[in-house]
Amino acid sequence: MLTYNYYGHACFQLDDGKVKILVDPFLTGNPQASINPDDVEADYILVTHAHGDHVGDAYDILERTGATAVCIPEMTDFVGENIKAIGMNLGGTVKTEFGFVRMVPALHSSGVQGGIACGYVIGVGGKIIYYSGDTALFSDMKLIGERDKIDYAILPIGGHYTMDPVDAAKAVSFLDAANVIPLHYNTWDVIKQNAEDLLKLVEFAKVHIVKPGESLKLK
Repeated sequence: MLTYNYYGHACFQLDDGKVKILVDPFLTGNPQASINPDDVEADYILVTHAHGDHVGDAYDILERTGATAVCIPEMTDFVGENIKAIGMNLGGTVKTEFGFVRMVPALHSSGVQGGIACGYVIGVGGKIIYYSGDTALFSDMKLIGERDKIDYAILPIGGHYTMDPVDAAKAVSFLDAANVIPLHYNTWDVIKQNAEDLLKLVEFAKVHIVKPGESLKLK
């Protein structure tokens, strides 16, 4: 069974029992971090963009674990010559031993010259997971939901830098997702939100509020 392990802010791990996919591993300096970067395991590390609260400890974890990085081509330089990296771009799909990773658009600044921010659709453990990365609401999320039947949408709700609960609820509608998991909130005062607001706003999907350090079985 696929497990979602939430490590705080925008960092989480998907574990299907065979492969561990770590996403946006900002742990050092993260006041929400529930795990030490030296203790987290990964076979793949997906990075949505180069802001420090997303790329975070990626290099050190890649070096220690031998994991494969997945990111936009402009970010492959950060991993170094001796680390495995898959540089891909929007609309691209990479097939893997666990399923696939598709890179999709996000509306956000990138943190690296010439780069872009992105989200991912991940096929793993018999589920389709959409992680938007940091983004504003945009209507083409409908196309993402039309291409793949989204089992779980993982969305930021902090506002200020990303969607807030109101826009995230609209995103769930655009995506026609069956389940939604909020993140990227309450790390700092500037993105303080009440996740319970999302429960009130989302009409048809099931909302799962997972706290840092908690896990959720993705059924």
